[in-house]
Amino acid sequence: MVKEIFGPQEIEDGIEELAQSIIANFPDEDVVFVGLRTRGVTLAKRVAATLQKNRHTDYPVGTLDISLYRDDFGHRGREFPSLETSELPFEIDGKRVVLFDEVIYTGRTIRAALEGLIDYGRPARIELAVLVDRGLREIPIQPDYFVLRLDTTALEYVKVRFREDDDQEDSVVLESSKSELEA
Repeated sequence: MVKEIFGPQEIEDGIEELAQSIIANFPDEDVVFVGLRTRGVTLAKRVAATLQKNRHTDYPVGTLDISLYRDDFGHRGREFPSLETSELPFEIDGKRVVLFDEVIYTGRTIRAALEGLIDYGRPARIELAVLVDRGLREIPIQPDYFVLRLDTTALEYVKVRFREDDDQEDSVVLESSKSELEA
């Protein structure tokens, strides 16, 4: 079963909300955005574009690939991760870094991202911004900024689609597996 949670307008409004929340906390700090491949990068770019439009200030956006930092790397058998490039065209030492991902679930992806980010330098502060917090953490990592918090089960999946990445209309959907429906 698939249920749409957000459509294009709710996502646009949510990105505006994220942008305002991020800048309201520390408006004068040196801030850089780092998105996790793939949809975290899209989210970071959209928030940066919103701030550029509203505040006429540019916020640089970098890209982080965490494939080699994942803790499930050894459990994948012969399936190797697809490696992409990380691009941080700025220094992060002493800066406020806002890390972006579209969904936070167990916290393991963000743990890997923190390891990867630290290889690039020592930020003054790292914050996390997500579109959807679906709960069920395995690691005590929480987002500083989120648009939507959903109570989900382990058998449900939250999928975010952005037109830039998926060639579809923007949406957030909740999918329930067959096992969940039978319970």
